[in-house]
Amino acid sequence: MTQVPAKAKHHRSLFVLFITEMWERFGYYLMVGILFLYLTDNKTGGKGFDNKTGADIVGTFIALVYLTPFIGGLLADRYLGYIKSIFLGGTLLAAGYIGLAIPGDTAMFVSLGLICIGNGFFKPNISTILGNIYNREELKPLKDNAYNIFYMGVNIGALFCNFAAAYLRNTYGWGYAFAAAGVGLILGLIWLATQLKHVKEGDIKKPLQKEDMPMSKIMLYVFLPAIIAAVIGWIIPGNLFGSDTNDAFMFACVPVIIFYVNIWRKAQGSDKRSIGALLFIFAISIIFWTIYNQNSTGLTIWAQTYTDRKVSGTTEQIAGKLGFLEKVTDSLRQTDKVDGHLIPVTDTSSVIQAVKGKDLLLANGNLVDSATRIVQVQGPDPYYNNVPPSEWPQGKVERLANTELFQSINPFFIVVLTPILVGLLVWLRKRRSEPTTSAKFGLALFISGLSALAMVFAVMSVPSVYTNKTAAYWLFITYFVFTISEILLSPIGLSFVSKLSPPRLTALMMGGWFLSTSLGGKVAGVMASQWDHFADKKIFFLIIAVAAFIGGFWIFARIKSLNAIVKERTGSA
Repeated sequence: MTQVPAKAKHHRSLFVLFITEMWERFGYYLMVGILFLYLTDNKTGGKGFDNKTGADIVGTFIALVYLTPFIGGLLADRYLGYIKSIFLGGTLLAAGYIGLAIPGDTAMFVSLGLICIGNGFFKPNISTILGNIYNREELKPLKDNAYNIFYMGVNIGALFCNFAAAYLRNTYGWGYAFAAAGVGLILGLIWLATQLKHVKEGDIKKPLQKEDMPMSKIMLYVFLPAIIAAVIGWIIPGNLFGSDTNDAFMFACVPVIIFYVNIWRKAQGSDKRSIGALLFIFAISIIFWTIYNQNSTGLTIWAQTYTDRKVSGTTEQIAGKLGFLEKVTDSLRQTDKVDGHLIPVTDTSSVIQAVKGKDLLLANGNLVDSATRIVQVQGPDPYYNNVPPSEWPQGKVERLANTELFQSINPFFIVVLTPILVGLLVWLRKRRSEPTTSAKFGLALFISGLSALAMVFAVMSVPSVYTNKTAAYWLFITYFVFTISEILLSPIGLSFVSKLSPPRLTALMMGGWFLSTSLGGKVAGVMASQWDHFADKKIFFLIIAVAAFIGGFWIFARIKSLNAIVKERTGSA
């Protein structure tokens, strides 16, 4: 083990970047935490899309958000520099968040595009500056610890943002919540601008070396074929993956995957073994990121519709005063009619009539919105669709925890468990029993599978999720278990790539890691878009649990060769 000098202490840049990233992640996780809810809300000024459309948009957004860091990192490396890229990305992010407060679908999609591009310039480059500074000889022993502290900043921002979102959308509306994400980002940029002298030394451009692949070739062999494939996927009739956006994205991935396979096929010796190991890990990691991104898709649906969110007693008094609770009643009002599986009922066989200036359909005695074709009936708040009538409040107002608050569970456990797990790993390292990097990947897959399995038991905890809510503690259990897997895998992913990549291909292999993250986000969205087709919700969670277990077994089946490759490149497994 490398000994840390007695007088070694962390660089001021760590604190500067910690605060900057905390505000940036505050904005991002605030926005993504309520995005699906906003898209599917039809009560308080949201878009009113169905679950399939909402999940499709969120899945595509997450996929693109994790693709752009590849090109943003390359441009910063070779042309812009890291500080300029961070300010460019931050400006685009702030504009995108604030733009979401503007009414209209066009403004929304343009804003989401700005966020995707902005994230590409911001996300990879702020951590690169930190790494560059901690490459100084006297700081190298503190580098892993610095990244752990930096990761805590990410999760502190993610922890508190959902409370701000709940207060603002309950009190003022969706637009104020989205705008707050932009304000948080602006605060982060102002802070960074006042502290530039502490981070400038990390702003190191990396001129193109003769062994590096020129940007022109990357555009020609990677991005151009991907764009052409995406257009083909968009225009072909029918939907192979559920929607035009899904088809376009999946088609675009094909030439990129072929490109990476060809890199491996043409490599020689140890480079070929290393690239092969990375591509193997990338493929398996898609499963992990699919489960990770259920936070913004499947588990958001679960918290919104299937979880008992009632609060009472002191908690209700405090949370209510702070504006973290939404109000519902069982008083009759016009609402969507749903079937026994809580799917909105549609009816297109009727005559259009104009009622109060709005075209409606008269179908079987019920009113149907002509835009969505969803039958409207008199009923209680949709929250009570799967609550036994005997448990309804009989006209009284009940207060519920906002759905997005559940997304703070994961960062809370990150903050609490990271010191414990890091301490455990240090203890094992001293006894020469610490799992290898590859073994940590395998363990992370198994544990993430257990988190999905916990949701299977959540489904089984009530006679039917279509007539009864499940207890909120099931979400705490699944997030607790998953957080352990995240701590094992997420912080070491990029480190693993940097260790195994041939120097001339590091940026491209980093792109491969982001591609696996992107694909996981898209698969999560595709699965969530099919949520209503899973009559038995256990099957939804069993699929990802079994996939994770298979991925874990597959890694351990190759653990000896993986450890040997890592040792060959780095001197230790």
